[in-house]
Amino acid sequence: MEARDLAGLLNERARGGRPYLEFLRSGSMSIGVFVLDVGAIDGQRPHAEDEVYVVIDGRGRFTAADDTRAVVPGDTIYVPAGVPHRFHDITEQLRLIVVFAPPET
Repeated sequence: MEARDLAGLLNERARGGRPYLEFLRSGSMSIGVFVLDVGAIDGQRPHAEDEVYVVIDGRGRFTAADDTRAVVPGDTIYVPAGVPHRFHDITEQLRLIVVFAPPET
């Protein structure tokens, strides 16, 4: 078993100065925390892996392909590999758990 506390992960991510921190990697998946500030530009490109986002805190909008929706704490979003997607119109800092399967390349 491996366990990590969210506060510690968010502090580690902040110290690194980057929006994303991967904290677990296995043969079948990778997991990280992703933080986007109010008004941030999410410059993601489509990934080669399936991806799941779990919204911990914050509010904004999310677009995947031609589908756009509001995101709020507690939402879970699945994005298949290869689909263009991004967060935008962020009105409260977004803090997310991100799962890639297989691990992000």
